[in-house]
Amino acid sequence: MPAPRAREQPRVPGERQPLLPRGARGPRRWRRAAGAAVLLVEMLERAAFFGVTANLVLYLNSTNFNWTGEQATRAALVFLGASYLLAPVGGWLADVYLGRYRAVALSLLLYLAASGLLPATAFPDGRSSFCGEMPASPLGPACPSAGCPRSSPSPYCAPVLYAGLLLLGLAASSVRSNLTSFGADQVMDLGRDATRRFFNWFYWSINLGAVLSLLVVAFIQQNISFLLGYSIPVGCVGLAFFIFLFATPVFITKPPTGSQVSSMLKLALQNCCPQLWQRHSARDRQRARVLADQRSPQPGASPQEDITNFQVLVKILPVMVTLVPYWMVYFQMQSTYVLQGLHLHIPNIFPANPANISVSLRAQGSSYTVREKACVRHPVQPGVLEMERLHYIHHNETVSQQIGEVLYNAAPLSIWWQIPQYLLIGISEIFASIPGLEFAYSEAPRSMQGAIMGIFFCLSGVGSLLGSSLVALLSLPGGWLHCPKDFGNINNCRMDLYFFLLAGIQAVTALLFVWIAGRYERASQGPASHSCFSRDRG
Repeated sequence: MPAPRAREQPRVPGERQPLLPRGARGPRRWRRAAGAAVLLVEMLERAAFFGVTANLVLYLNSTNFNWTGEQATRAALVFLGASYLLAPVGGWLADVYLGRYRAVALSLLLYLAASGLLPATAFPDGRSSFCGEMPASPLGPACPSAGCPRSSPSPYCAPVLYAGLLLLGLAASSVRSNLTSFGADQVMDLGRDATRRFFNWFYWSINLGAVLSLLVVAFIQQNISFLLGYSIPVGCVGLAFFIFLFATPVFITKPPTGSQVSSMLKLALQNCCPQLWQRHSARDRQRARVLADQRSPQPGASPQEDITNFQVLVKILPVMVTLVPYWMVYFQMQSTYVLQGLHLHIPNIFPANPANISVSLRAQGSSYTVREKACVRHPVQPGVLEMERLHYIHHNETVSQQIGEVLYNAAPLSIWWQIPQYLLIGISEIFASIPGLEFAYSEAPRSMQGAIMGIFFCLSGVGSLLGSSLVALLSLPGGWLHCPKDFGNINNCRMDLYFFLLAGIQAVTALLFVWIAGRYERASQGPASHSCFSRDRG
């Protein structure tokens, strides 16, 4: 990721400093306290977010809803995409109307209300109240042949669940786009190193929340109940909302300064469609003269500043766009990786309660040991692991295991073989997320800071939705993921080819990113771009 440039930002008229008294060491102490409060809020919000996504596929695939594996995977990817794709909306509202403080507070409130839908639908009375009664599965004629396809059932409670997930995605995206910049505002006065340290700690707070959620909340959902498991995210959001309000006296809050998004759109229209622009330019100039005569001058960016900021936007967008395929792979952790894990052998950690997971193994000779040793000799990636898993399935070596109320025919490979693919994605996120966040925050003009951060997260959502679209495309008849006979299982799919396709896309994008980043560095070091990056963009 190209290194962002340091820049000083002047005080904004109407900016509110901390209300608490400050002594000799007060400024640094309260700035650190404000930054710590933001990090704690982020950790709790991420714990809630991953608590929702961790077992969403399993929840929709359970007998409560009876969604097929493809339907549940698509819903999870749509939710993940919406939680990032809607980020510019929250950033724009904060820049123009609300300010970051009120945008985060209102988003947490919406978050709290929307997250309550999942535990409400986790028990029968709640489901019947929101969704009505589940329709009985129609009894059709027997399948004439062993390989004939069956149509997938209509997903139960889909409108309610999709509406709730989209509201939840809007709230999460608004928190994500504004809390990052809001936290950086708290420590910006302490210097550039403090801002960089904040982004590092911000990343680790995200991962700490995710780890706690995946270790505790996901375990409760799988082994105790979804009602309790989805009630914990609601409690996390409620606690985050309380901490955010409680820390208000130590926060620096800045009023909305307006957004230059409209100016950017006009400049883009002027460059892309000059004839259409000339048609309306005369009328716009006449309207501007009338308005100028009727009101007093208003502060705002000059046309030259609009052009400069537009040039900055044109330069940083290609760098961020090249991360889209990376996010396609990243969000497999909450979708296809989950499906793959459900079809690997999950050890029973409660030996005294063997009914929790019932296992029956049908092996042929000594091939189990031979294949395990072969798997050890190869680097275990999702595609390679899926090839190994399908080898067992095709040789009728399966483990029948019940997870929750669903019976899965899994391969006798341990689920721990998924650790390398999760570990590699976690390491890659260190090199993509932290520099990406700092790059977007530091390079964005002040009046577009919220919108640019929103665009950064929006592109993450684009990656998730592209992954969802690819899953839907490959689930059509004849596609690698088309396996209608399984109704939740993936044993007749070719998910290994899907993983290899993602790897190929990522390899091509890596080369493209190196080329674009090199051009960005050369352009930003040239004399023509000195005014774009060395001057104060406030």
